[in-house]
Amino acid sequence: VGGIYGLLALGLSLGWGLLRLVNLGHFGLALLSAYLTWSFGTVYHIPPWFAVLIILPCFFAFGVALHWVFLRFRVTELASMLITFGIAVIFESVIQWIWTADFRRYETGFGTSSIKVGALFIPTLDLVACLTAVLFAFLTWAWLRWTYVGKALRACAEDPAIATAFGIDHRKLAFLLSGICAALAGVAGVYIAMIMTLAPSQIWAWLGVIFAVVIIGRLGNPIGALIAGFVIGMSEAVTMATINPAWAPLVSFSVLIGLLLWRPRWL
Repeated sequence: VGGIYGLLALGLSLGWGLLRLVNLGHFGLALLSAYLTWSFGTVYHIPPWFAVLIILPCFFAFGVALHWVFLRFRVTELASMLITFGIAVIFESVIQWIWTADFRRYETGFGTSSIKVGALFIPTLDLVACLTAVLFAFLTWAWLRWTYVGKALRACAEDPAIATAFGIDHRKLAFLLSGICAALAGVAGVYIAMIMTLAPSQIWAWLGVIFAVVIIGRLGNPIGALIAGFVIGMSEAVTMATINPAWAPLVSFSVLIGLLLWRPRWL
């Protein structure tokens, strides 16, 4: 669960931290990807690893198009949050219109497999999703830290005018990053389809948790988002096991409020 949280938070954290745009439609994209994966698998019998090859280019193009709209109308950080909130509502309505409000479950032969480690049984899909989140977080961190494009993106986030004066094309890099963020939502959606039961209202269940993960992990910090996802995921699991499952949704905000009151230097 912590890995899924980190994977969902990765695209939102990058877009918010480096582009200064808050894309609440990110959750709608992830859920749309999950439903598309379910449809490809159950209706057309296309396995998830082939479905993702169809989903990612389409989502990348959507992310580029969305950023073009933001640039065209000079959307600010606050306005982007309001606009993409509307986009998330549209996604929920479209999903409910096409797939109805019924719960959907992607049943696969490997969905019930697990690995035994001592007295523990670790679900294979959950483990793969967690390892994918770790891989993407470290690859993104390395890309931002060591490549020219990554350094240019960080420079643009720090001071776009100075970066442009040194020959960096801020607009092209912003289009690229926006497309990557949308594609990351697509990757998260594929795993969500295989692991979780789907319902259109899931968008709002993720909203508060992932916001807390992004803020705790710091904006634009892939490793921070991953660690924060693990912290929230494990805290929720411990709460469900030791206190009451109904208290689990309170954990993310409790951790966030506690850290904001404590105000450590790294937050």
